[in-house]
Amino acid sequence: MPGTSLSNRRAFLAAHPDVHLIDVENPSSLQTYLSQLGWLNPSETFISTDRVADSNMNCTLRVTTNQRTFILKQSRPWVEKYPHIAAPWDRNLIETRFYEVTSTDAILGDQMPRILGSDTVSRTLMLEDLGEAGDFSGIYGNDTLKQSEAITLVNYLSRLHSQFNASTFGTEFTNREMRTLNHFHIFKFPLDTNNDLNLDQFTPGLTVQANKLQQDYAYVDTVAALGNLYLQDGESLLHGDYFPGSWFKASCGIRIIDPEFCFFGCREFDLGVMLAHLVLAEQPETLANKLVDTYGRATINHSLVSQFAGVEIMRRLIGVAQLPLKCDLRKKIEMLDISRQLVLSPQDE
Repeated sequence: MPGTSLSNRRAFLAAHPDVHLIDVENPSSLQTYLSQLGWLNPSETFISTDRVADSNMNCTLRVTTNQRTFILKQSRPWVEKYPHIAAPWDRNLIETRFYEVTSTDAILGDQMPRILGSDTVSRTLMLEDLGEAGDFSGIYGNDTLKQSEAITLVNYLSRLHSQFNASTFGTEFTNREMRTLNHFHIFKFPLDTNNDLNLDQFTPGLTVQANKLQQDYAYVDTVAALGNLYLQDGESLLHGDYFPGSWFKASCGIRIIDPEFCFFGCREFDLGVMLAHLVLAEQPETLANKLVDTYGRATINHSLVSQFAGVEIMRRLIGVAQLPLKCDLRKKIEMLDISRQLVLSPQDE
């Protein structure tokens, strides 16, 4: 999605004088802002503020005070890691509502961070600090996803999909702007022959392989049809970005974060994305089969799960949202072949 650069903070603040942009480099201003919101205790003072390194979409800080630690997460009308890319400013409000609604289910609520405060004017969330262990991105390297961990993750997904339906919430989670942004970067941009993305900077020779796939018109057309399905409203509440970066290793167990892409849609999308990352992380195929069994084979369209998995593999290899994969060109070609097979010849069961 073409976007005008929104990195000029001065112009943004001139248009929105009531908005406070949180800044790790200005802790005194941040402390004043939080005090005005009533989010700090009277005797609470800052010790340190640090940027959470793995955050891409939003400005996310860890604040340490003389009494506790907590997380601040602010959405802005641009992507924090790529400020030239426009992004829906209200995504923070959608995420807040997701946490509020899903926490009414005790089991799901226990698997997500608690909301400690929400400033709807500046689009800032104050969240429980789950610790510094980080997410599951290590599985792209040398880590292995344990079967017990994978089952916990897929059980969360199954419960989320089954406990909340569109007939109850109407258009509350349509999340059209975020879906449009995601649709562009998943289904369109990677296969655009004119996207000007230099893939050779990630893996020399990858641009040639991307061009081959971009000129495979049966593949491109099928991906486009899947993209249209993604944009359709459905009955199940989806997380919308269910990959290792959204699975957190808290000291109290696995927690699910970053549901800002949530919407009511096709449940096969979430499951397909999850399974795609097991392929990208070179996890055992038996683990993927176990997860499908645990989720419930009878409740899903297996072909659709396979196709969405294929698309996710493709976009993570030749799209903007690159992963810390430990594989060479040969392995990436193999994965692109898997993507093509899953999209064009999906598994029925």
